Amino acid sequence: MNTIRTLCFGIAALSSYAALAYRLSQARRSRKDSAYRALIVTLLLQCLTFTMGALAMGSGSFLGVGNLAILLMHLSAVAFCVSAQIILLRWAASDEDAARRTRYWLVTGIVLDVALTALFLLADGPGRPASDFDTGSGRPLVLLYLLAFIVSQAVPCVTIFRQCGPYAEMTDNASLRQALRMLSVAAVVLFLYCTARTVNILTAAAGYDIGAWKLASNLFSATGIVILSLSLTNSSWGPTAARLLEWSRTYRSYRALYPLWRDLYEASPDIALEPPGPSVSDLDYRLHRRVVEIRDGWRDLRPYIDRAAPGSGGPGTGASEESRQAFTEAAQIKRALQAKRTGTIPHDNKDAGDFEDRDSDNFTAEVAWLTKVASAYSKLGSAS
Repeated sequence: MNTIRTLCFGIAALSSYAALAYRLSQARRSRKDSAYRALIVTLLLQCLTFTMGALAMGSGSFLGVGNLAILLMHLSAVAFCVSAQIILLRWAASDEDAARRTRYWLVTGIVLDVALTALFLLADGPGRPASDFDTGSGRPLVLLYLLAFIVSQAVPCVTIFRQCGPYAEMTDNASLRQALRMLSVAAVVLFLYCTARTVNILTAAAGYDIGAWKLASNLFSATGIVILSLSLTNSSWGPTAARLLEWSRTYRSYRALYPLWRDLYEASPDIALEPPGPSVSDLDYRLHRRVVEIRDGWRDLRPYIDRAAPGSGGPGTGASEESRQAFTEAAQIKRALQAKRTGTIPHDNKDAGDFEDRDSDNFTAEVAWLTKVASAYSKLGSAS
């Protein structure tokens, strides 16, 4: 069990250090920004919190003082929560409102850290086994210390969650809006950590052993911190990740359309504006060209498409009407390619109109539809 807890602390610490390193790489152009400086302080406190947590799991003393790593972990966690709240204010509130509320949170953080230090000393924290600060061991002052710490973590989670939704709706900055939504998710997960930690403490105080469920608090903590680290760096990596995701979607569509395009190109080589090649540079342009060329090849096949012939195969029972239509049109294309090779023109070819009145002005919808047809075509088998 201790191995899993140590691993959770390690994951949280690594994600914190990764976020800090990523943000420090931007120091040259952002160091004069007060919000950036607040973010760096927050990430430093986050790193300190989970570094102390990992040290506390490995040793009962730090710098020769018993349980000092636990105290420093809790004090830096309080400061970290306060700093995260200040960052949120810097992101979303007006300068005057942010300054006023920042002072409030700073005073609150100082008072909480002083109170926790006093309770730690009154409970003879340096002289107690480290396990006492895991469950409380029924000691009133230790229980009070632990519950005060949990409250100091839970309250910022609630306030951050309540603020992120309205702030996300107010901003026009897409990356900031995404960061605020991720921050609200992190707040929920970290509140679940607080809840699980409270259950651990109270059940132990009542004499109940909940076994492996004790690990839930560590899992929630590690998960919440990873999400929080991502949210605090989202404004930097978010746009890049969005571009990569869009490129990936475009590439999947480009590849999915290939079997259909290949057979249409072989039947009508003139549809290609330029010789086909393996390069995926300028992928948006190539996808547009592939869609246009598929449409041109489809038009060339209209004299050979037997509109009266039934579709072959199908997506199976319960499929949507659009999926059934995709299979029908894919089967018509396959038969039309065969008919063009043999020079057979069906009697009912309906060489007029366009592709089932599809809206070709909506490129995204057109790609989605042609991808369905291409998928159905691949399942039916290429024309031979």
